[in-house]
Amino acid sequence: MLPSRRRLPSPPISPGILGPVLPALLALLSGCGADLNGEGSPATSPGDGAARETATPAGTRDRPMQGMAWVIIANDTVHAEVADTPESRERGLMYRTELEDGQGMLFVYSSMATRSFWMRNTFIPLDIAFLDDRQVIVDIQQMEPETETLHESGSPAMFALEVPGGWYASRGIRIGAQARIVFGRR
Repeated sequence: MLPSRRRLPSPPISPGILGPVLPALLALLSGCGADLNGEGSPATSPGDGAARETATPAGTRDRPMQGMAWVIIANDTVHAEVADTPESRERGLMYRTELEDGQGMLFVYSSMATRSFWMRNTFIPLDIAFLDDRQVIVDIQQMEPETETLHESGSPAMFALEVPGGWYASRGIRIGAQARIVFGRR
């Protein structure tokens, strides 16, 4: 027979201490390193089979926040909002009045196809790069604000990355450049 374990009573917790401590404790626990896709291996991007990278831009956390992605091209990293639903892709960067250098929006699709974009209700000039399923840039275009000109990818694409106008040229990024996409936790 094993000796019984006697549980010692816990000291009472003052309700006054829970106010400042509980939110901090919950925030700490929510940031723990659990793999939120539940698979125990690198996650895949929404709806496709491409593996998510685990590279970390210098001076940052191990992964982007939920709903965000890092798009790493050569020595540059774009901190991008992820548009991976029909609604978020349709809205895109409409109604924005500014987009900081190094910020953007990554449009994610479940298959390769010719992609078309326009600038209706978009108030800032943008560049767009279309990437294939290997995350290689297959086309780059400049888009003027508030126009309805269609900007079609020159080749089938699975991703499109919108950034401030002139961003790709200012960094010497061209068609054929290899990108790495690191998606935030889901």
